[in-house]
Amino acid sequence: MKLSENGFRIIKNFEGLRLDAYRDVAAVWTIGYGSTRYHDGKQVKPGDKLASEVQADALFRNTMGQYENAVNRFVKVPLTQNQFDALVSFTYNEGTGALEESTLLVKLNEKNYTEAVAHFLAWDKIADPKTGKKVVCDTLVARRKEESKLFLMA
Repeated sequence: MKLSENGFRIIKNFEGLRLDAYRDVAAVWTIGYGSTRYHDGKQVKPGDKLASEVQADALFRNTMGQYENAVNRFVKVPLTQNQFDALVSFTYNEGTGALEESTLLVKLNEKNYTEAVAHFLAWDKIADPKTGKKVVCDTLVARRKEESKLFLMA
């Protein structure tokens, strides 16, 4: 499966657009629509700039394949387009390793869709850059609720 235009829109909405490199809430260097790496795999670094929204969109779409591939590879049960989009959004935000190691994936692959969707909500914390302690992030709470809602839509 591939991410739908609705899926792209949802992720872009949560990520927002920034043409100059910035540190996200987890202190990771990020650019465009939440990209942490470029097409060639190089990491975003301080001082990086994108020329336009078109360039940010191209970067976003070009790097999305690895997250689509992870969902396609790790999920062993049938998915609707909305379920796929929700999982790609989650994976784009948390990383492919997080999906692979998650209880969400375990429950989903057991065909327990109801319990799987509940596990989106557990991913609402970030490591505080100053203390390293896990703290609830309101942005992630909102994102996980939206992904859960999308996952449950027909």
